Amino acid sequence: MDPVIVVGAGPVGLALALALAAQDVPSVVLDEGDGTDDPRPARTAILRPDTAALVARLGCTTLGAEGVRWTGWRLMRRKQLMRELPLGGRDGAPAPLHIPQHALARGLREAIAGQDLVRLVTGSRLDALEQHGRSITAHTRGGAAGRWRGSHLVGCDGARSTVRKLLGIRFPGRTAVERHAVAALRADLPWPGEALLHRQPPWRGGGEEVSARPLTDDVWRLDWLLPSRGELVTPDALVGRLRDTLAGWCGETPPYELLDTGVYTLHHRLARRWRAGRAFLAGDAAHLLGAVGTQGLDEGLRDVGNLAWKLAEDWHHVASETLLDSYQAERRTAVAARLRAADQSLPILRGGGGLRTYMPGATRGHDMLLADGQLGNGPLGAPPSYPHSPLAPPRAEARTEVSTPPGGPVVDVRVTAPDGTTVRLGDRLGQGRLLVVLVAPGTGVWDRRHWLTAGVMPRLAAAVTALPVRAELLVTEAYPGASAHNVLLVRPDGHLVAAFGGVRPADLYAAADAARGGAPAARPAGEGAGERAEGQAPEDSAGREEETRPTRDRTANIN
Repeated sequence: MDPVIVVGAGPVGLALALALAAQDVPSVVLDEGDGTDDPRPARTAILRPDTAALVARLGCTTLGAEGVRWTGWRLMRRKQLMRELPLGGRDGAPAPLHIPQHALARGLREAIAGQDLVRLVTGSRLDALEQHGRSITAHTRGGAAGRWRGSHLVGCDGARSTVRKLLGIRFPGRTAVERHAVAALRADLPWPGEALLHRQPPWRGGGEEVSARPLTDDVWRLDWLLPSRGELVTPDALVGRLRDTLAGWCGETPPYELLDTGVYTLHHRLARRWRAGRAFLAGDAAHLLGAVGTQGLDEGLRDVGNLAWKLAEDWHHVASETLLDSYQAERRTAVAARLRAADQSLPILRGGGGLRTYMPGATRGHDMLLADGQLGNGPLGAPPSYPHSPLAPPRAEARTEVSTPPGGPVVDVRVTAPDGTTVRLGDRLGQGRLLVVLVAPGTGVWDRRHWLTAGVMPRLAAAVTALPVRAELLVTEAYPGASAHNVLLVRPDGHLVAAFGGVRPADLYAAADAARGGAPAARPAGEGAGERAEGQAPEDSAGREEETRPTRDRTANIN
C-alpha cells in the first residue's frame, strides 16, 4: 500500500511522519528546502507538558539538551510583583518547555534519520494534486520533480499552504492581532530559570508589556508588545528598547551579547475545512493563533497526535468515514474555542483602561487570564477535551465517573502490563491501539503470577482480546477519582473514551467500536495493507512512481 505523503518539513510535518512510523505506517516528507534549518535563537517554541511528552515519545533528543523547563513564573505591574508561581518539582505547577525552534526541528530530523519508514525528500515544491479512489498523487517540481502517490496527503506546509490553496479551502480570520519585537541575548538577569511577564514597566519606552523567557547557556528571549499598527521598528530603536529594559530590571544595563532580533505579527485564522477526501491540513496550514500567550506549535502537535492514529487505522484496516471526519470535528472545534477565548480576552487585556481598570478584582482577573495563556491553563492553553466527539460511545448503565471527563486527556499514572513491565501510561500512547486500564489497588505488592489469574483479570483479558480493534490491557494501583475494579478505555492519543464500574464486556466492546468510528467499509479487492492496489503503476519503496511523462493536475493547479 502507498505511503502517506506529508507536505512540509517543519516541526509539525516531521512529527507527523515519526508518529505514523511509530504505528508502522510509511511516509514521504516533501521538503521544499534543502533539509537544514537556519539557527534563529529568537524563534523559539513553548511546549506544554502534553506536547513535550509527545515529542519526547517520537525520539527527539534535543529537548533535554537544548530545552529549558522553567523553575518559576512571575507577573509584575509597574514596580510591583503581582504574582509569583513555582513550576516543576514536587510542589510546583507543570512547567512549560522552552526550546529554539531550529533545535526542535533538528532533533526531529535526527530521529527520522534512524527511521526506515520515513523518506525525507528535499528540493520538492508541490505543484499539483490528484485524488482517485483510495489514493492521492502529488506533482512536484524542483530538484526532486516527479509524481508521488500516497494513501493520504497531509498539508503541514505553513500559513501560506500550497496544499490548502490547491484544495480551494478558504482561510478566513483576523490580520495583525498583535505585533511583537523580539530579541535573543546572552545576559545575567535577576531571575535565573524563571519566566517574567512585566506589564506597564515604569521606564521610558517600555511599552505596555515585555516578557523574558530563559533558554540554555544564560540565553534569554525578550518580547515587547507593540501597537498593532505603527511605525517600523528600526535596529537602533530595538537596541535602545533593549538597553532601557535591562537597566529597568537590573538598575543599570548589564553586559550582554545580542544574538538575534526580529519583529513578528500574529494573525488569527482558521481554515474552513481540514479534510478534503484523502487530503488533510495540520498545523499553521489549518490554523494561526498566538495572541495572549496561546501557542500555535502546541496546537499543531496536538493535530499530529489526533490525526496520526486515525490515518494509521485507515492505512492498516480501512477506517470508517466517521473516524476520518472526526479529526476535523475534534481539532477544528478545539482550536476555534481557543481562538474565541483569545479574541474575547484581547479587549479586556489590551483595552487600555476604562471602568474595568477600577472595578474590584479586575487586576486579578487580568492576571489570571495572562497566566492561563502563558502557562497553558484554562481556555487559553489547557490540553483540549473532546466531549462532543463523533467517536463518543453511547451512554451505558455501567458507565462511571472518574476525575477525567469523557473526551478529556487522561492522567499519566504508573501502569503495569501483563508481561510485568511497569511504565507511565503516557509511554504506551501513540502506538495505534486502545488502552484498557484496570484500577486494582494492591497489585503492586503482589506477585504478578497471582493477580494475572485472580479476580476479574481473566474475564477482562478475554474481553480485551475480543474487542473490534487492537487493545492493550494495563493495570494501575490508583487513578484519580476511580474506585477499585473501575475499567478505563483510553484512545491512542490519550483521551478517555469511557470509564466503567467493573468488567462489562458488552459495554466495553460498544465503546471500543464507537472509538474507531464504527465498522469500516470493506477494503477493495487486492488492496491489503502493504500491497499495491490492482492497476496501480509500479513504484519504489518510498511511493514514487516510475518515470513517466509529467502530467498536470486535472483538478487543481497553482503557478
